[in-house]
Amino acid sequence: MKEFKVIECQESHAEGDRKYRILAINFLEPTLVETVSDIKIPEKSIVNYDGQNLIFEGKVLGKVTKEASGRDVSISTDYDIKYTGGYSLDGKTIYLDEHFPRTMSIEGKDVNSSISIGLHHELPEKWLSDEGFEYPYAHEIATGIEKEYVESLGITWKGYCDEVDRNLRKVYRNQLKKSPPSLDLSPYLYCRDREALKEIRESK
Repeated sequence: MKEFKVIECQESHAEGDRKYRILAINFLEPTLVETVSDIKIPEKSIVNYDGQNLIFEGKVLGKVTKEASGRDVSISTDYDIKYTGGYSLDGKTIYLDEHFPRTMSIEGKDVNSSISIGLHHELPEKWLSDEGFEYPYAHEIATGIEKEYVESLGITWKGYCDEVDRNLRKVYRNQLKKSPPSLDLSPYLYCRDREALKEIRESK
């Protein structure tokens, strides 16, 4: 069974009786699952998914009613992305800036940026945003997922961030020339980044 970390366990009145909506994410193979349960469990708890039910400490929490997977999205590196990474409005495409290196050499290991940034940050961020979380919280959770993935490769988070930041500075200096027409502008709107929004609109 695969392990998932609980992102949210909140009371839900959708079923009439007291129920709890549970959202959990697997960080190794980015997957989001949701269930409604009679049982309240702490956030950040580790639960198991047997392909049908979420299970916590041997107890079935409930049948998974929603599942989203990184296998269901495509990665595009054909555009200029102001914040380096982004996503389409429908969440089916994850964007990574065409100038950002596809492979980063960090502490003697190669890291695929489409996987570390695209699938382990941008995708969970989009999932959580679509679930109604505000951008700062979605970004914080996504950063944690990216960190867990990077460290699972045997790479330090500091070493990874140093290399990512070095490349980010190069990307930020570029003027946008072609932005994807379906880019989700939510992060830019939340940050009130008028300059970025202007560049994006002028480059479509």
